[in-house]
Amino acid sequence: MIVKPSADSIATAARMAAQGKGLPPVEKWNPPFCGDLDIRISRDGTWFYLGTPIGRPELARLFSTILKREGDKYFLVTPVEKVGIQVDDAPFLAVDFETSGEGEAQVLHFITSIGDKTTASVENPIRVVRDPETGEPSPYVHVRRGLEALIDRKSFYRLVEIGAHHEGWFGLWSSGEFFPVIPSAEML
Repeated sequence: MIVKPSADSIATAARMAAQGKGLPPVEKWNPPFCGDLDIRISRDGTWFYLGTPIGRPELARLFSTILKREGDKYFLVTPVEKVGIQVDDAPFLAVDFETSGEGEAQVLHFITSIGDKTTASVENPIRVVRDPETGEPSPYVHVRRGLEALIDRKSFYRLVEIGAHHEGWFGLWSSGEFFPVIPSAEML
């Protein structure tokens, strides 16, 4: 008989795994799949359990430390358990950013709604996906281990204000890299 893990057992294991420095090494863990858990991360970065928002930000943060992506699927993993969860878009939401430097020497530092920090670079690129029907952009920045953050609208508008044209594209400089957003010819 397979017993499905509860959110409490996953949280306990996550706490134990996270007691060391830094993030748990989820990329090294390959435990058996134990089924799906009714946890969902909405497009706005809200974590839900059994259809109810998780009201304790510390718990969502804790779960985020054991989040793993395999292909298009997301899992919470510990050394002994792996449970599937639903992610509506990206697992994180970038809610703010800071800049240092200017022009090609500019560096963009993003902050997510759960407290992760990432610097846009070759290792953590910015990408923009446009809806094929509406053309509406969805900007993302890589946070860690194949996990991305959707950049919220207010931050994206601020990014557009500091964008630049380069080789036929309008985009953003960070850490010596240019990240294209839209062809310059398509700007109004």
